Amino acid sequence: MARESRLDAPGRSTARPRTTSRDRFGRFTEWVARAMGTPAFLVILSLFCVVWIVWNTLMPEELRFDDAALGFTALTLMLSLQASYAAPLILLAQNRQDDRDRVQIEQDRQRAERNLADTEYLAREIVALRMALEERNSQTVTRDVLRQELKTLLAELEDTDDRASGGAAS
Repeated sequence: MARESRLDAPGRSTARPRTTSRDRFGRFTEWVARAMGTPAFLVILSLFCVVWIVWNTLMPEELRFDDAALGFTALTLMLSLQASYAAPLILLAQNRQDDRDRVQIEQDRQRAERNLADTEYLAREIVALRMALEERNSQTVTRDVLRQELKTLLAELEDTDDRASGGAAS
């Protein structure tokens, strides 16, 4: 009995074919690019070539599979095949890195714009606070100034009283 896919029932439909993820392939290309750029890869490839050449040079004729007289044609073809696949995989990995760099640059630009806007806002707030403090300081009367003003007023009142009492006595 074949199971039919129903839209009203929970569960996973098996009718759809699974698609491979582009991200998985992208990660694979980056792994290849990273692996080919290591000293270990170069050492292993060099050892492979040396073993191939030594085997096909020093072994008896019936055990050789690549002829030195023909310039190790099979080895040349294998290395060409490896290079023909390596170059596009490395380019794909570089394109993927470029895309990530582009996204990172855009995020950095947006972060810098937000930081600039925040800094400008804070600068305006600091200026407003300074102006408010200066205004308040200019309106604030110190005790010494107040005492001096009161003494001056008191002296003027005494002079006025003295004149009024002197004018009334005469």
